[in-house]
Amino acid sequence: MATDPTTKILVVDDDPAIRNLVYRFLRQKDYQVEAAADGKSALELFGRFNPSLVILDVNLPDALGYNLCEEMQKRTDVFVLMLTSRTDTEDKAIGFEKGADDYLTKPFALQELEWRVNALLKRTRTVTPPMEQLLLTFNHLSIDPLQRQVQVNGNLVPFTTLEFDLLYFLAKNPNKALSRAQLISEVWDYDESAIGDQRVVDVHIGQIRKKIEADPSQPSMIKTIRGFGYRFDAGE
Repeated sequence: MATDPTTKILVVDDDPAIRNLVYRFLRQKDYQVEAAADGKSALELFGRFNPSLVILDVNLPDALGYNLCEEMQKRTDVFVLMLTSRTDTEDKAIGFEKGADDYLTKPFALQELEWRVNALLKRTRTVTPPMEQLLLTFNHLSIDPLQRQVQVNGNLVPFTTLEFDLLYFLAKNPNKALSRAQLISEVWDYDESAIGDQRVVDVHIGQIRKKIEADPSQPSMIKTIRGFGYRFDAGE
C-alpha cells in the first residue's frame, strides 16, 4: 500500500524505547509523525497537529489512555489504535466502549503495526457506501448503511465505526457461518493469515450484543459457533 505523505499520525507512549521505535518506523514509511510521552502534551499536540490516527498507550503517567481516546474523539473523528500490555478481554472492552478502533498488545512486531495502521487509514477513504447497500430490517432491529445508523425498537443506538461495520457485514450475510478470520479480513481488512490474535472480534461482538440483544447472555440474533466464529440469525 502506497503511503499518503500528508497523513498525520500521533504516537503517545511514556516508554521512550517504544515511542522512538514507532516514531522512526512510521517516518520511514513517509507519514507525518509527532510523538508525546504523557497525556497533557498529547492533547496539546493533538490540537495543533490534527492527526488522522493516534497510536495511544493505555497507561500514561498522568492519564488513562482510554479517557484520552474519548476526549480526542469528542474533538474530531480521529482513528485510535490502543497499545496495551493487558490481555484481559474485559479490559479491552472498556477501550472499545470509549471509542478505540483497534488495539495492539505489547510486545508487537512492527510489521503487524504497519498492517493495522494501513487497515485503519484505508477506512478514511470510504466516504459513502455504494447505493446498492440498502436498509436492513430484522424484527426489532434496523440497519441503515447510508446514514450509518442502527435502530433498536425504533430508538437510535450509538455505534462505533467498527461495531457498525461488523454488525452490517454479519446482517447482510444472514444465517451464514462466518469465521473470525473471515470477519477480520472483511471488516478490519487485515490479512487473516497475518493476524494471530482474533479476540478483537469477540470483544466487538460482546459490545454489539449489549446494544441489540434483549438478553446479551442468551443472544437470539448473533449466535456463537463454538471454535469457529459467528452467525447472524435473521429469523423469519
